[in-house]
Amino acid sequence: MTERQEQAASDAVLTRIGQCIMLHHAGDREEARLRLLDLWREIGEDGDPLHRCTLAHYMADTQDDPSDELAWDLRALSAAEELTDDRLAEHEGAPAARALYPSLHLNLAADYVKLDRCEAARSHLLRARGAADALADDSYGDGVRAAIHRMELRLGEGDPSGPGEEPDGPPRRRF
Repeated sequence: MTERQEQAASDAVLTRIGQCIMLHHAGDREEARLRLLDLWREIGEDGDPLHRCTLAHYMADTQDDPSDELAWDLRALSAAEELTDDRLAEHEGAPAARALYPSLHLNLAADYVKLDRCEAARSHLLRARGAADALADDSYGDGVRAAIHRMELRLGEGDPSGPGEEPDGPPRRRF
């Protein structure tokens, strides 16, 4: 397969993930979950780390059971650890690999809160805070930083006068 064919195949997978996300946002969570799961089977456990990270990140959002959500977020983090900035650079507008970590760890913190595992939540919150310096000064970075602050408040660690909103839990961050 030529480099151009590989890029087209890669873009097709990301497009299919995007279509599933649109289904989810349109209110068809179950159909989105089924399509993402089919795509996960196609990609396989050894597939492209960018595809696995992105797919698992969004698959977590479609889960009803917090334990299942955690499992998918852990898969996303595991795949992110295999990513290189070179791989992400192939996609226009993609962040550096290290810029994914604040969101991934924040999602894991939220998962652990749902499971009443506050120490694990604090551990991932600490990792999210530590990785936040990789975020750009843009609306995405501001949103992730605000969500980190809300999680700090939720876990009783933040200053209420800081950035963000009420500690009602972080919204899912998208990369």
